[in-house]
Amino acid sequence: MQRKRVLPLAALLLCAPALAGTVPAAAAEPQAGPAPAPVPAAPLRILLTNDDGYNAPGIRLAFARLTAAGHDVTIVAPLTNQSGAGTKTSNAPSIAVRHPEPKVWAVDGSPGDSVNFGLSEVFEGRAPDLVVSGTNFGPNLAAITNHSGTVGGAIAGLDAGVPAIALSTGGLAAPDPVTTVNAMGPTVDFAVKLIDRLRARARSGLLLPKGVGLNVNHPVIGADGKGTPAGVATTFQDAQALLKADYTDAGDGTWKVGVTVDLKTPARGSDVEAVGAGKIAVSPMNADWNTGPLDFAVTATLLAGLRP
Repeated sequence: MQRKRVLPLAALLLCAPALAGTVPAAAAEPQAGPAPAPVPAAPLRILLTNDDGYNAPGIRLAFARLTAAGHDVTIVAPLTNQSGAGTKTSNAPSIAVRHPEPKVWAVDGSPGDSVNFGLSEVFEGRAPDLVVSGTNFGPNLAAITNHSGTVGGAIAGLDAGVPAIALSTGGLAAPDPVTTVNAMGPTVDFAVKLIDRLRARARSGLLLPKGVGLNVNHPVIGADGKGTPAGVATTFQDAQALLKADYTDAGDGTWKVGVTVDLKTPARGSDVEAVGAGKIAVSPMNADWNTGPLDFAVTATLLAGLRP
């Protein structure tokens, strides 16, 4: 069963319009009203994590630019690359943690382990204002999202009641290392703008509705990756798998594994459609496994009268 994290857009419409290059017609009306208050002077306390490892270029760039924007940022991230770890958390009796430099903690575990350690120990007694996970090397779109360690780190924050944003950099084609790393700069610059918008709209309240996080996918634009996206779209997670595994029997009890992009026509308004059009996709997500009311009702009808 596919994990569903899509939320109705209504709760986020007040956040999205001024960021978006194109906005759904239904979002136009909530735009009316007074201009947002100035961004509060007090910096946000941010727990920064990822799945590529604490020393990966994406997280280091995010640390530098979020800090330059005035935020109090602490890295609590995996010691080694944990791509594809999803929402995994360890149940071992002990875990190794290094503190190689000020404001940096390296946890020998998954992104979820890192966030849990950070909330319990590094931010003990006072939770951070925000968990930011990324920016990831490559996109986290469609069903890839379900297995993403980047998104898993954000989900760990939501599980603990802390607002969270997952950041990923990449398009629908196989990632090129140089252009993807170049595009991480625009990704983090957008994240700074996004956080400023949330702060301004939140005023003294929550940055995001309770239990809601954002999965942000920034495309790679231009031959050098430094181009400007065509706009911002508030999206939902496309249902397609996007990646297809291919197994080849090596004849010795092992199988060679290959993965190819299996792109189908994206759903209208989805994250895949937006990134394919060169736009930044911002998808609201939550941290539970519940289906919608209609799916629940249909399932209840199917199970009616069943006995052990």
